Amino acid sequence: MSPFRRDRTDKVGVGGIGAAGAGLDDPGPGGARWDGVESASRASKVQGRGAGRSPGYPDDKAARNVDRESFGGFRGERRAPWSVPVTAMAVTIMTALGALPAAAIQVTVDPVTAHSAALRPGSGTGSGTDSRPEAQPWEGSQVRSGSVPSDTLRITMDEALRSVLGRSRDLAEARYRLEEAEEQVSEAWGSVFPRVDLNASYTRNITPAASFFPAIFFDPDADPDELIRVQFGADNVWGTTLSLEQPLFEARAFIGVGAAGRFRALQEEVVRGRTHEVVTRVRQLYFDLLLAQEQSRLLERSVERVIQSLEETRALNRAGLASDYDVLRLEVELANLEPQLRRAQNQARARERELATELDLPDGTRVEVAGELIGIDVEDLGANTGENRRILELMGVEPGVAGDAEGMDRLFRQALLTSSSLQQLEMEEELRVAELRVEQAEYLPRVSLFGNYQVAAQQDGAPEFFATSGRRGYGRSLGIQVSVPVFTGLQRRARVEQKQATLRAARVQREVAGERLKDRLWTLVEEVDEARLRARGQRLAVEQARRGFEIASAQYREGLGSQLELTDAEVALRQSEFNYAEAVYAYLSNRARLDEEVGQVPTP
Repeated sequence: MSPFRRDRTDKVGVGGIGAAGAGLDDPGPGGARWDGVESASRASKVQGRGAGRSPGYPDDKAARNVDRESFGGFRGERRAPWSVPVTAMAVTIMTALGALPAAAIQVTVDPVTAHSAALRPGSGTGSGTDSRPEAQPWEGSQVRSGSVPSDTLRITMDEALRSVLGRSRDLAEARYRLEEAEEQVSEAWGSVFPRVDLNASYTRNITPAASFFPAIFFDPDADPDELIRVQFGADNVWGTTLSLEQPLFEARAFIGVGAAGRFRALQEEVVRGRTHEVVTRVRQLYFDLLLAQEQSRLLERSVERVIQSLEETRALNRAGLASDYDVLRLEVELANLEPQLRRAQNQARARERELATELDLPDGTRVEVAGELIGIDVEDLGANTGENRRILELMGVEPGVAGDAEGMDRLFRQALLTSSSLQQLEMEEELRVAELRVEQAEYLPRVSLFGNYQVAAQQDGAPEFFATSGRRGYGRSLGIQVSVPVFTGLQRRARVEQKQATLRAARVQREVAGERLKDRLWTLVEEVDEARLRARGQRLAVEQARRGFEIASAQYREGLGSQLELTDAEVALRQSEFNYAEAVYAYLSNRARLDEEVGQVPTP
């Protein structure tokens, strides 16, 4: 029996080639020798991929047809010139020669743990050589997908929204403004309530004031030129006044109360709008971090696939079945992927810091958000599970379909009633109307009721509180006061015209905002619809690219495809996966913006 014959039922895995390479003793470019067997002629029989049949190629048909039936699905594909599953044949040869133990035929290569080993030529187990690996630029990077540091905070969308609603400093500032507005309402009501003042005083006259009067005032027989000194006041003087003033008609005060109420309603709407703004900003940051994590994750998977291909290609190269150029090409691709992975990881870190700042988390907190864009189906809610489903459930308004004029009219009418930005502009317009009425009320008279109650007492000598009852005086008064402004130097007219101009500006601003809102709604609905359709197409592209990579990998392992085809398939798979993640990101991001524009932002 020919030494090249093997049973077709033998299973030769990817790791079998790596194990075969381990049995080589200091292999050279063409496989210098195999475990003490003279290999000059044997190497010439199998060296070089795609070089055609060498003069010493075995003529045994059984050896040339090893495992050919297992690749019947690829018969329609373009085959390499030698059209023989060289990998299976090489393992068969080396097993027959005793260079490869039968137990080592099927070995599994872990693409993660092989990350460092993939970069060390000739480091297979049992090689018998003490080769020290050279430092590579991509060694030491974190490649394992899904690994989360122990100090990383993993949060869901619900947790992020609840956290920001309770800890946001922007919301706290808006609530403080609302408290200020409520106190301004109380202040405005104070102008229509009665005003009561109590004044009390005590004066100690060290030298009481005195004046001189003609003596004839007191004695008709006195000399006309004679003056008499008269003292006014006593040593101790007490005085108390209780006054009351109640506005009966003051238009400015009553209109001011209404204006303060409108200002409070405006601040309440500002708080609602600020809540929508903060929630939308957190949702956007959440989606940004999801995209950054997805990009990093996809690049990690690409690195793993390239490492696995590099391991296989190096094993083939050690067996003389792959050229040095094939190995070099994969090493270059891996070296090019490393900076991209590091850049994606840095972008993810930046998004983490932004989200942590928005959530008011301690400095240095690592954040990971739950969910995967690549696993979200935007068209079928039931096809999603876990956090992916919850992300889709936390959507507000239904966008409808782009181009549906009737649906857009309904959406716009709904936005006119619920959009916080439009509601604030409408309330500002009402507030400007109230301010104009306040200024116009300056032309009206002011009518008020007043009353006073006074107690006065004087005493000489040592002070005695309010003296004795005989030295006290009482005064009581009640009246109505009417004040009519006649001329104020044209100031009132100027203030009224200022308020009128402000009101006209507010009306124009509201009209323009309504038109711009309608335009933004059209744009967002179209972008949501485009992202949905793009995600549908990219999902199909991902499935096709994944299938293509599997086919290219199998063909390459069995010698039916080139390394360039494998690299192209891996790049296509990576790009299609990221394109799908970007499409889902665009869909979620535009839905969040649409919710904010319409004023229906969901909260947990």
